[in-house]
Amino acid sequence: MKKLFVVLLALVLALSAFALAEGGMSYADYVAAEIDDEITIEAYVQAHQGWWDNNGTGNVTIYAQDEEGGYFLYNAVATQEEAEKLVPGTKIRATGYKAEWSGEVEIVDATFEIIDGEYIAEPVDVTDLLGTDALIEKQNQKVSFKGMTVEPIGDAGAAWLYGWDGSGEEGSDLYFNVSVNGQTYNFTVESYLCGPGTEVYEAVKALNVGDTIDLEGFLYWYEGANPHITAITPAA
Repeated sequence: MKKLFVVLLALVLALSAFALAEGGMSYADYVAAEIDDEITIEAYVQAHQGWWDNNGTGNVTIYAQDEEGGYFLYNAVATQEEAEKLVPGTKIRATGYKAEWSGEVEIVDATFEIIDGEYIAEPVDVTDLLGTDALIEKQNQKVSFKGMTVEPIGDAGAAWLYGWDGSGEEGSDLYFNVSVNGQTYNFTVESYLCGPGTEVYEAVKALNVGDTIDLEGFLYWYEGANPHITAITPAA
């Protein structure tokens, strides 16, 4: 009987370890993983950029989150039909490699499967974290900024630009400056995420210097905070 108990206990432990591995790592373990480590996560899609054919392989870039933190899956492998199923709240299990590019920590060469579950993250107000070292702890999460004032950008002092230097055109990313507490920050509407005709793309084109606005988006990072903005409303 004792021998049988030991065998059964070993089996239970082995199955538990397998289930844990299948379920993916915690966000804390993801943060602790080294760059280039293979990782598996379970998280919930909050948005995705447009699907595209990359030399015969379908790719889609995903903004995902769980209750603990955010993830940026860059060019995950997907068919167009799979990408269309990635509506906000969809739960996925993804395996890829942890990477870093200009400060942005991301998951590359990822494959994923859709699994049961649904979760929509509420934006975290990070206004007071702007300009602090603590802001990066919210990287890739859905965030909000309150009471931001539109500042001039570019040589002509415009309210926004097509492209970071104004050399773009309709369909390019939009760049604009906003300030709070005496500091100015540069924000982006990523056209692959929110392109021409979307509410936020058109809202940026309607901005005037001096407007006071609230914003929501994903805390992407490029040589510092470079939020990908998804919503703009007049400040309360």
